[in-house]
Amino acid sequence: MKSLPPKALIAIATAAIPLYPLASASAQEAHWPTRPIKLVVGFPPGGGADAVARIYGNKLGELLKQPIVIDNKPGAGTTIAAEQAAAAPGDGYTLYMGSPILFGVDKVLYPQIRYDAQSFVPITRLTSSPMVLVTRTDAPYANAKELAAYARQNPGKVFFTSSGNGGSPHLAGALFMKQFGVQLMHVPYKGGSQSVQAVVAKDADITFATPPSVLPLVKAGRLKAIAITTKEKNSNMGEIDTIANQTGTPYDLSFWFGLFAPKGTPPAVTQKLFDATQAAMKDPGVVEQLMLQGNDVSLSSSPQQFAQWVLTQGQAHAKLAQGVEAKVD
Repeated sequence: MKSLPPKALIAIATAAIPLYPLASASAQEAHWPTRPIKLVVGFPPGGGADAVARIYGNKLGELLKQPIVIDNKPGAGTTIAAEQAAAAPGDGYTLYMGSPILFGVDKVLYPQIRYDAQSFVPITRLTSSPMVLVTRTDAPYANAKELAAYARQNPGKVFFTSSGNGGSPHLAGALFMKQFGVQLMHVPYKGGSQSVQAVVAKDADITFATPPSVLPLVKAGRLKAIAITTKEKNSNMGEIDTIANQTGTPYDLSFWFGLFAPKGTPPAVTQKLFDATQAAMKDPGVVEQLMLQGNDVSLSSSPQQFAQWVLTQGQAHAKLAQGVEAKVD
C-alpha cells in the first residue's frame, strides 16, 4: 500500500482539528446545566420584578437541578442590567428577565446603550399584567376621573413616582398626562419598592406600579387602589376598575416580563430553557403564587414567536415614549 504524500497528511490533520472543540461544545450542551445559573433583573429586591423572578427562579432551579441566582442590577431604566446580561458569554449560565423597555424605549431614552435586539436570544414571555394606579390613603380622589379633575385644577401639585425613567410605570403616567391634559410632577426612583414606599409615606401622591408591588399594601390599608391600566378588567384585580371605564377614554397599557439569553447561546440550550420554563410556569403552585400577586402566566408558543412579538412590542412602546415626549429627568 502506497503511503500518502506529506501534503495530504497535513490536510487530513488540519481538517480534523475543529472536530475536538466542536465535540466538546456538543457534550457541554448535552449536559447543561452543570453549575448555578444567574438571572439578571433590572430592579432591586422587593419589587414586582423581583417577586416574579424569585417565584419563577425557584421552580426553574428545581427542574434543572441547579440554583437560579437572582442578580438585582437596578438603574437607568433597566439598561444597566441589560448591558451586563448582553455582555455575558452565551453559554446558558447568564439569563436576563426583560420588560417592555427593551428594544425601543431604551434606545429612545438612552441612545448610548451598548446593546440592541441582536444582543439577545429571546426565549419566552413569562407573565403579563395591568399596572395598578394607587394613591395615598388620604387622597381627595377615589377614581381616575376624579384624579384627572383634581390635577387639572391643581397643575404641578400632584407628584407621581415611578420605578425609573422610561419604564412602563413612567410611561403610564406620561400617557395619563397626555390623554387628560394634566400636569403631574414625575419623581423617578431606582425600583418599584422605593417608588411605592414614597406614596405609602405620603411623600408623593400617586404611582403606577406592578401588582406585586402594591396589592399587599392595598389589602393592608396602607395604599388606595383607584384603577388599573388595561382596557379590560382583570379577574386578579378584584373589583378595581379600569381607567378607560372610569373616564370613557381608550387608555390601555399592560406590563410583561420575558426571558432572554445573551447572543451565541446554543439552540439546544435555548430549547432546554424554553421547555423547562413552560413546565415551571404551568406548575399549579407557581400559577397560584403569581395570580395572588396580580400576574397572569402568559407563555409564548415558541422562542421564534416570542422573538417576533417582542420586537413588535418594542416598536409600539418606543412610539408611545416618543408620542408623550418621555425623557430622562
